[in-house]
Amino acid sequence: MVKYFLGQSVLRSSWDQVFAAFWQRYPNPYSKHVLTEDIVHREVTPDQKLLSRRLLTKTNRMPRWAERLFPANVAHSVYILEDSIVDPQNQTMTTFTWNINHARLMMVEERCVYYVNSDNSGWTEIRREAWVSSSLFGVSRAVQEFGLARFKSNVTKTMKGFEYILAKLQGEAPSKTLVETAKEAKEKAKETALAATEKAKDLANKAATKQQQQQQQFV
Repeated sequence: MVKYFLGQSVLRSSWDQVFAAFWQRYPNPYSKHVLTEDIVHREVTPDQKLLSRRLLTKTNRMPRWAERLFPANVAHSVYILEDSIVDPQNQTMTTFTWNINHARLMMVEERCVYYVNSDNSGWTEIRREAWVSSSLFGVSRAVQEFGLARFKSNVTKTMKGFEYILAKLQGEAPSKTLVETAKEAKEKAKETALAATEKAKDLANKAATKQQQQQQQFV
């Protein structure tokens, strides 16, 4: 038997903003359970869709009753694969995630679809599905119940983290392009270097004048 979850969420940000924030979610104050993230594959298809695969490492603390069933040296981290398909033309992003270790204890598979909200084009809708299963004889039901409860808790953290990153990106969004910013920084660096050179020349001239005056006194 598999536990099934279906949920709908709304982010009050445009699809473009959510898409940009998706790749910058970690770290955030609500993702302390996420230890690492690495992109292991990325490609653009002929129809201009972006395909990515990421490997994430998260903490995986088991309930106390489950810890008694496993040796103390069992890893407390879970490795998760995340496949994503981004369709910029239709403004949709679909992600699939699943754990690749501890699968016998518990398997959590998730599918999310991000798309433009039908009532407000400036908002983004998220349809989230999850399947929680366990192969442990005798305790699979208890493991599934625990896994579903933890998944719901993590969804809340995920949304809070998303909102945090979106607010941060929008608050720090520069009014100028990166090219303009880089050009201004380069010009400022030139001005600083020129000012330093002129100051050095002025100090050298003053030192030379002082030395000439001292030499004349001894003549």
